[in-house]
Amino acid sequence: MEIIIDNYTKIFKPNNVVLNQINYRFEGGRVYGLYGKNGSGKTMLMRAISGLIFPTEGKVLIDNKELRKDIDFPDSIGVLLENPYFLNYYNGFDNLRLLAAIKNRISDDDIKKCLEKVGLDPNEKKKVKKYSLGMKQRLGIAAAIMEKPDILLLDEPFNAIDENSYDLIRNIINEFKALGKIVIIANHDLEELSVLCDEIVKMSNGKIV
Repeated sequence: MEIIIDNYTKIFKPNNVVLNQINYRFEGGRVYGLYGKNGSGKTMLMRAISGLIFPTEGKVLIDNKELRKDIDFPDSIGVLLENPYFLNYYNGFDNLRLLAAIKNRISDDDIKKCLEKVGLDPNEKKKVKKYSLGMKQRLGIAAAIMEKPDILLLDEPFNAIDENSYDLIRNIINEFKALGKIVIIANHDLEELSVLCDEIVKMSNGKIV
């Protein structure tokens, strides 16, 4: 598994360069940290890898397949971006079941095991609108990992997460690494990234520095 970012530039409008000539190679079996202040380009780089934005220049290659040319989106990717959205009047299990139905790759039992892995009760009847911020964050991580993707992108995964849940998420990250997956974590906490990551990529003003 390999992701190559080749001279990637994204300009939304004149003088708004959100990614500026990014070149980097991500390999399977490694955990990468994107470090930088808000607005440094971390989330935009994740959107670029996900195929959610188009390059103004350059390209993204996923195992030698070019996004937006050979494939529209990566074949196997799980993404947690800021403020994950769920249907408020469904519980956690039903929300994940609806998402899983899109590709129909996993069973109800797989979903339940995934909820348990992030510390949520798969039989919880409480609607998502009554979830705490930490519960919503863990549900977002469950949604990202439930289909066991080859690429896992986690944007600020520890927001509103307590100490016990932190250990659960760290175990998930290590498990994906051991399976040869690519894990990319965006975080503004350098100390946290230093514990979790094999490589740290510092970003500023849309550039890798």
